[in-house]
Amino acid sequence: MSGLDQIALTVEGGERITVEDAARLWREASDDELIRLAQAVRARWHRPDRATYMVMRIVNYTNVCVAQCDYCAFYVLPNQDGGYVLSREDVFAKIDELVDFGGDLVAFNGGFNPRLPLDYYCDLFRSVRDRYSDRVEFYALTVAEFVFLADRAGLSYADAAARLRDAGVHWVTGGGSEILTEDFRRRHAKWKYTVRDFFDAQRAIVESGMRTTATMVIGFDETLDERLEHLQRTRDFQDACLADGYEGLFSFLCWTYKPYGTVLAGDEISPREYQRHIALSRIFIDNVAHVRTSVLTQNEDAFRALDYGADDFDLPIEDEVTQKAGARIDLDLERLLEIPRRLGYTVEYRRAERPPPVTGLTPVTAWRRNRASRS
Repeated sequence: MSGLDQIALTVEGGERITVEDAARLWREASDDELIRLAQAVRARWHRPDRATYMVMRIVNYTNVCVAQCDYCAFYVLPNQDGGYVLSREDVFAKIDELVDFGGDLVAFNGGFNPRLPLDYYCDLFRSVRDRYSDRVEFYALTVAEFVFLADRAGLSYADAAARLRDAGVHWVTGGGSEILTEDFRRRHAKWKYTVRDFFDAQRAIVESGMRTTATMVIGFDETLDERLEHLQRTRDFQDACLADGYEGLFSFLCWTYKPYGTVLAGDEISPREYQRHIALSRIFIDNVAHVRTSVLTQNEDAFRALDYGADDFDLPIEDEVTQKAGARIDLDLERLLEIPRRLGYTVEYRRAERPPPVTGLTPVTAWRRNRASRS
């Protein structure tokens, strides 16, 4: 029996693959083999012919940032021309426009602005919750921004999380992760804290009762080993959360680096490489219910990733950060939804605060029962 055949038996038997197995799949497995194995893992969580989606808007409340990541085309430094902070009225206008589009999810993203204290964010998020109540859900910050705010405020991650939760925040997403290795951060984002900082903060978010997600960006100069380290750290984090009785990561989202207008520059990876990585992620991260494909950075090609194991996506109407780097946003949402339908999927809208039920066992219960059966 070949090595690939043994790995396939492991996956199809509900067992977990190793980093070495994942590397071999990446190097040797055909697209069809990756699709088959990713679909097998996907089917543990979701109906094979069903996909869910959201209509959302990323509100970039400020473009002032001191992180100085070389892959970002969006930021300006303090005191440079062109810096802004949106007024409360501007934020509400953007949310109102999202609602007019039929959407109900806002993601706030702005980077490390040293002039905005934690109180600014608490006041902003409280005002959004007061104005929209449950009609709109919002991803308040990324984990990376959360680390910066806690540091600037001189608070523990637990105390900073409690402040946000008490201001009406339900979600802090895993954004700002890019590639979670120390070498990658030293090369490209040396002011963006360490990998340990990231996961310590995310654990505090989980323990506070807020919800969170995992994210990953590929297509810089990262190696296969770095991609696999990111996946391993994500799976280990989720293992630890589940072992302690927490839901942990609701989803894993991967998107691709857009190089236009950045210091790092470079070329975009192919849709095929992205889709293969989605498959590998679905196979490897077997303890997170949802794997999401990125319409924002892959456009129409994102939907093919549903065949490679993804089950969820969002239709964004704005994100200045990626648009500055070359992302193209299509506002013809019905045309976009016809693409997964033609691929054979029934697409259903979901709200962020009400995740779709999993047939039979809940994700956490299913995971625990699967793990128990292996021991």
